[in-house]
Amino acid sequence: MFAVVKSGGKQYRVAPGERFTVEKLAVEAGQTVKLDEVLAIGGEKPVIGAPLVAGAVVTAEVVAQIKDDTVIVFKKKRRQHYRRKNGHRQRHTILEVKEISVGGTKLEGKAPAEKTAKKETAAKKAPAKKAAEKTAAPKAKKAAAKSDKE
Repeated sequence: MFAVVKSGGKQYRVAPGERFTVEKLAVEAGQTVKLDEVLAIGGEKPVIGAPLVAGAVVTAEVVAQIKDDTVIVFKKKRRQHYRRKNGHRQRHTILEVKEISVGGTKLEGKAPAEKTAKKETAAKKAPAKKAAEKTAAPKAKKAAAKSDKE
């Protein structure tokens, strides 16, 4: 289960237990934030808003307020002895989604960590099977060739 929320002019796909970074919000670390601009809710019964899903709220906790890497802004006009160098560090807020609710009812869903764990174990098993098949095929051919010679 996931939701698409709008914050700071951008859209984010979020799920319970997931962390994401948004443009700076004027909130202290540790407080909760309610994102009420929900554009869509996905899962077993997806709901698309027109433009927003009525009564949908994503509750998130502020993990930290951070600054992004420095971006150098350099201006120059050749042959005019004009140079300006400025740096800019964009401020961001890291949020962790606690719950997604519609009309006061909490929607249930699996955390994204559980899904990725299942995919990783399946991915680890698949190459092992292929490797076993590759090593077994040449051995079977050699054994058949030996039996044909005898």
